[in-house]
Amino acid sequence: MRPRLAILPWGDAIEDFLDPLGLSLEAFRDEMAGGWLFGYVEALRRAGADATVVCCARGVGTVRRWRHAPSGAPLVVLPVTRAARAARGRVREPYPSYLATPPLRLAREARRAGWRALLVQEYDTPRFDVCVALGRALGLPVFATFQGGYAPAARLERVLRPRSLRAAAGAIIASGAEAERVRADYGVRADRIAAIPNPLDLDVWSRPADPGGRAALGLPADAVVVAWHGRVDIARKGLDVLLEAWAALSDRSDLPERRLLLVGTGPDAADLRARLEALDGVTWVDRYILDKPEVAALLATADVYAFPSRHEGFPVAPLEAMAAGLPLVSAAAPGIAEILPDGRASGGVVVPVGDPGAFAEALAELIVDGPGRARLGASARAHVASAFSLDAVGAALRRALVP
Repeated sequence: MRPRLAILPWGDAIEDFLDPLGLSLEAFRDEMAGGWLFGYVEALRRAGADATVVCCARGVGTVRRWRHAPSGAPLVVLPVTRAARAARGRVREPYPSYLATPPLRLAREARRAGWRALLVQEYDTPRFDVCVALGRALGLPVFATFQGGYAPAARLERVLRPRSLRAAAGAIIASGAEAERVRADYGVRADRIAAIPNPLDLDVWSRPADPGGRAALGLPADAVVVAWHGRVDIARKGLDVLLEAWAALSDRSDLPERRLLLVGTGPDAADLRARLEALDGVTWVDRYILDKPEVAALLATADVYAFPSRHEGFPVAPLEAMAAGLPLVSAAAPGIAEILPDGRASGGVVVPVGDPGAFAEALAELIVDGPGRARLGASARAHVASAFSLDAVGAALRRALVP
């Protein structure tokens, strides 16, 4: 019988993730694909293990057992507890967050489905503490996966978190710097940390360019297009750095015609719109696109990929771009060293975090050098294929979670 496990994504409620993107719970169920979460689901499936996605939600009053349409994975939605609803906005954090996950309902689902493990997104969250305690009561191993959600902990968390991490079965941390922090701050043994990257479905991103794709976006056929896609969170994602770098290139007469393509939306969409009023040569697709082939088609119109983030866990967006054959210009955010271990030989140019001047110079180099872009793009694609495929990562995840 194939082993089963549960994956619990971030957020006291799944709406904490969906609402800033303008998405409903039904859209999450019926349309959302890709990302680390559904990459894990597919990678584990290929490795012979079945994952159930378990969310807590404010928008349901009872347990909902659905099927996630794009992946076919079971999707269980648990109602956030009444205590958490009552405490929200009235009681200082993190106490409402500790109340959000319904332990008895989660325990019943674990017994009903026969899960062999729980995997929680982020260990620096109250949900992880709750799940570790529940796992000990049930005799169920609990793991965490780091996806960039580190935040300063409140006093209660500072007491509980080291104990939770040491009591957990293990953590999946692809970033070497973050793994070292966890070892130093929480006293977690090195053999409890698995350096497994996020997986990528190479077939989705290997799209030939559509001759009409640029025209549909209003992009000149002969322009050099620099692309970015993701959640519009200006400070975290470094979009201010990217826009300042782009402005610095606007008066460069030594560069060929160029355009910046931004794809995505998020909590800072209004701020981004205001900033774009002062810039030329920028096209913004102001939508959070659930259909990954559509995102791949947009990336296929580009020549270079920009990744200016200040903070990440193990970033997925640049891997998607590299799988599409795009050379990468990236800030040296956490996780990038694992994606580009050999710099240019791995397919990208790395510059300091928060440095618009260095970012602009790296973009200018690739904008002007067509053969150089082609070489870096080929290296990027080859590197992703060798290290981040669904089959390779799935085998590693299964060994770590359900041997």
